[in-house]
Amino acid sequence: MSNVLYTVKGVARTADQQGKGASRRLRKQNLVPAIIYGGNEEPTALSIRMNELVKLLENEAFFSNILTINVDGEEHQAVIKDLQRHPAKNMPMHADFQRIVKGQKIHMNIPVHFVGREEAPGTKEAGVLSTLVSDIEIICLPSQLPEYLEVDVSKMEIGDSYHLSDIVLPEGVVIHELELEDGTDRTIVNMQPPTVEEVDEDADEVDADEVPATEQGGEGTEESGEEGDSEE
Repeated sequence: MSNVLYTVKGVARTADQQGKGASRRLRKQNLVPAIIYGGNEEPTALSIRMNELVKLLENEAFFSNILTINVDGEEHQAVIKDLQRHPAKNMPMHADFQRIVKGQKIHMNIPVHFVGREEAPGTKEAGVLSTLVSDIEIICLPSQLPEYLEVDVSKMEIGDSYHLSDIVLPEGVVIHELELEDGTDRTIVNMQPPTVEEVDEDADEVDADEVPATEQGGEGTEESGEEGDSEE
């Protein structure tokens, strides 16, 4: 289950430090504008040092753990809900955090880890394991939040496929899509047949008698060329 592993240090933003123009000025100072919302409280606008946030974002678990956000000495328990990055530089431009409320369920996108690939019978038969998801939205209490979901593919044979309903979930965790009235129990991974066919070595050995006359000698080609020149 998720524990508080990461602490984010921030500084509160004043009214004149909010808005598009102010956000641009903050980024020039290597600060990332952010906001904490939810929990029946007023949103808290803050800024985070760029280098500190970039370092935290290198950890996959940062996206699926309860975070402690320290804003001028005041601590908030929250999870990251959205992150805007620069389209070219991939640097964080804005972060949204949602407050954690004890006893209130949250929606989170959790990474999916596929394990046992090498042990799978399909892999040993040169099959290709195709994973179709990298994360899945779940619903649970903050105290039950898993760091990731694990899918064991070690028994998959060629032609097998696993769906959302095949995921073994921790206690108290449900998959959002399966809770919807029109939700789909979609495929998350399958084992496909080998994509490379075996080459018949004898196919390269062509009998000279089977080669057309134009390929055995050069006369037919040359004559065709001369006739073509005369027509022009």
